Amino acid sequence: MMKKALTGLAALAAATLALTSCAGGDSGGDGDAPGGNVPLNIGDFLDVTSWDPALADIGFDGPYISAVYDPLVVDDGTGEPAPALATDWEISDDFKTITMDLRTDATFSDGEAFDADAAVKSLEYLKEGVRSQEAYQKVESFEAVDEDTIAIYLTQRDDTILYFMGLGRSYMMSPKAIDAGTLAEAPVGSGPYTLADSSVAGSVYNFDKVEDHWAAADFPFDPLVISPLSDPTAMLNGMEGGQFNVIYGDQAAVDMAEEHDWNVSQGVATWVGLQFTDRTGSSEMAGPFGDVRVRQAFNYAFNGPDMLKAIAQGAGAATNQVFPNDTPGHLAELNDKYAYDLDRAKQLLADAGYADGFELTMPMAPPFQPYQASVEQVLGDLGISVTWDEYQFGDYMGKAPTYPVFIAVLSMDGNAVATVERQIANPQWYNPNPSLEAFPEIQAQVDAVFSAEPGDAQTTAIEKLNEMVTDEAFYDVWYQANNMFVSTGEFTVTPVVGTMFPTLRHINLEQ
Repeated sequence: MMKKALTGLAALAAATLALTSCAGGDSGGDGDAPGGNVPLNIGDFLDVTSWDPALADIGFDGPYISAVYDPLVVDDGTGEPAPALATDWEISDDFKTITMDLRTDATFSDGEAFDADAAVKSLEYLKEGVRSQEAYQKVESFEAVDEDTIAIYLTQRDDTILYFMGLGRSYMMSPKAIDAGTLAEAPVGSGPYTLADSSVAGSVYNFDKVEDHWAAADFPFDPLVISPLSDPTAMLNGMEGGQFNVIYGDQAAVDMAEEHDWNVSQGVATWVGLQFTDRTGSSEMAGPFGDVRVRQAFNYAFNGPDMLKAIAQGAGAATNQVFPNDTPGHLAELNDKYAYDLDRAKQLLADAGYADGFELTMPMAPPFQPYQASVEQVLGDLGISVTWDEYQFGDYMGKAPTYPVFIAVLSMDGNAVATVERQIANPQWYNPNPSLEAFPEIQAQVDAVFSAEPGDAQTTAIEKLNEMVTDEAFYDVWYQANNMFVSTGEFTVTPVVGTMFPTLRHINLEQ
């Protein structure tokens, strides 16, 4: 059992994010605004990364970016793509062409009309974007078929392109602004709001409502104010004082919700545990972790359900897998695959030739310090001595993958194929050596996922793959943690797996 409790849900959220301290702005008043609109004052955890959709981060940028830009496709809240500027689409029989019908009543804030040529220009720009290109890795070209139709030509079948587009990678930008190269400082989209001159970067962002927006009825928020504020206590004080009516919450806010008649929405967002960076033993970095028995021993040694209670106050799911709880690909029977068993962990290490343990060096940064003592204790029980290399958090992402194992708080995806790509098959900063060539049966199952008919057949293939990589202990998942959102009674928030703060389309008035 865990002998020392880990505390601080705010630290958990911070563990994947660079913390900033920002002051909130004026809420713009209380009560209903003229014309039947309702003020929406959001307390976001981080400042906007960039106003340029090619550079913006999906994480906490959702409310900011969705205010000023319209996407072609949106996430319906379950990981499925839904129409926005693209009203409909068809996928060819060979899965290599996506044809989209477009709206004809959208206009950019600089007066330019949105049409197929504008859509193609934005898509080509996004394809080259540092961050946005993740959605378009398998795109050969885009074509304006006619004024309100575009075609996306793929080099090969891509089961995740529409998912990533809906998650925040299909925002449309003014062609003139793209050419001018000014989007990072001055957003120009066709969204339901424009960024007001009264905004103060890093402190408060005010937005002016576009009354003739094609979906104005879906955005009844006026005034709209978004304030970045990374201090959970200050954010909660702002909620109590009426400065905010929607915030990224923590357990303290959730505990106060009933007293204040606040609504609470939450859903799994990240998996928390240890990431193994080389599972093959083919490099010096792998060390003992090239032996599956060592990886399995680590899984048995940590008491995930107890850690969920101690770290996240139960706000999450006790599970040993990376497929989000209650989504396709997730298998309930794997939730206790590695139920806490220290004796079994010790026996597995002995069988692998490490009865007396071994020495291990791991990276450490301030947001992960709440985990440090418990990791030392658990591994110490196995005879493993840990030395920590200290880094600033800004350096952690670059340094952590150079170690054989590191503490991870990693975002998950609502699309099961995206989980296969990001957590298993493709190199990522946190998974630099997938090394599937060393696991031919798993590689074959990955191939089976990518070739299976979309639907039940593909889901079955993914479930089998999930079971295989969990058996091989590709990672040591302690639990999956929730994102939590607290709002005043007139609002509800739909959490979206794959984002840290959902878009304005996922904030709705109570009916």
